[in-house]
Amino acid sequence: MSRYKGTTNFSHDMPDCTGVLLCNLGTPEAPTPSAVRRYLGEFLSDPRVVEVPRLVWKLVLHGIILRTRPRRVARAYAKVWTDAGSPLLAISRQQEAALKVHLAGELGTDVPVALGMCYGKPSMAEALEELRQAGVRRLLILPLYPQYASATTGAVFDAVMRELGHWRWLPELRMVNHYHDEPAYIDALAGSVQAYWAEHGRNSKRLMMSFHGLPRASLEAGDPYFCECQKTARLLAEKLGLADEEWKLTFQSRFGLAEWLQPYTDETLETWARAGIDTVDTVCPGFAVDCLETLEEMAIQNRELFLEHGGRDYRYIPALNDSAAHIEALTAVVQRHIQGWPLAVEADERAARQQRARSLGAEK
Repeated sequence: MSRYKGTTNFSHDMPDCTGVLLCNLGTPEAPTPSAVRRYLGEFLSDPRVVEVPRLVWKLVLHGIILRTRPRRVARAYAKVWTDAGSPLLAISRQQEAALKVHLAGELGTDVPVALGMCYGKPSMAEALEELRQAGVRRLLILPLYPQYASATTGAVFDAVMRELGHWRWLPELRMVNHYHDEPAYIDALAGSVQAYWAEHGRNSKRLMMSFHGLPRASLEAGDPYFCECQKTARLLAEKLGLADEEWKLTFQSRFGLAEWLQPYTDETLETWARAGIDTVDTVCPGFAVDCLETLEEMAIQNRELFLEHGGRDYRYIPALNDSAAHIEALTAVVQRHIQGWPLAVEADERAARQQRARSLGAEK
């Protein structure tokens, strides 16, 4: 049996189109210790995520972390779990459907879109197979990470290549490396903050822009993530017309004992509260979808921390999720990156191709 996946029942008039693979990190299948353990085991085993010698890390991961962390993380997931399941997966599915509809409207034809997760389900293999069955021969990979990091966008590349390494007929490939300064993305971010202030009032003394943290060693090794976060934050502040003292960029979600990118979100909130800055709004521009790190860490944990140290009013502004402005921004990114590619081969052209193949002896 061949190690390469071919197309069963091949025919020369099969569909031939351009498609989009929408990618995100992933989520446990349930807010339970066993489901979280499986998810963390897959996630934290990725050398892109934890750059520690494999043998050492394997001992730490299986000997300590996966024995102690899943129960605590499961309790955190339980706080944000919905009737539709994991917020990250439910919202990502909504984005997948909305992007497909919007692309069809903008381009005048259906463009297959499939959602794949680096860890958990739907897997990257499942999403790629869905696109293969739809006849996708030109594939745009769109990671939902506006700022490039080896641990995120790089991990998407690895996951896609692992699966495509088993395909006999590879599609043409393009990959969105980042969109941290995409004008439509910045506009969508600014619009979400302005809409929140219009509805709830702007009474905060500071706007905190919190991005997911990375070990500082990643910056020193040449990862552009820190710089791209800085640019996103600066462009958003400019779009909102904020003075320098009215906003601050911080980094959240650090893990372990090593130094991570600074300033830290939690320490900044504590410092502000102690200094009398008692009202703050927070937004997470690096998260395309609300998830554990925004809904539990930012909206719950850090709110409690801020109030505990003297803060009076703390508000979290939701991620862009499946908002119309966000889908329009993602559509703009897709349109820019698929330039020059035909969207689909028309039926009459495929029929002519089949006829020529039959004249050369092909059955189909």
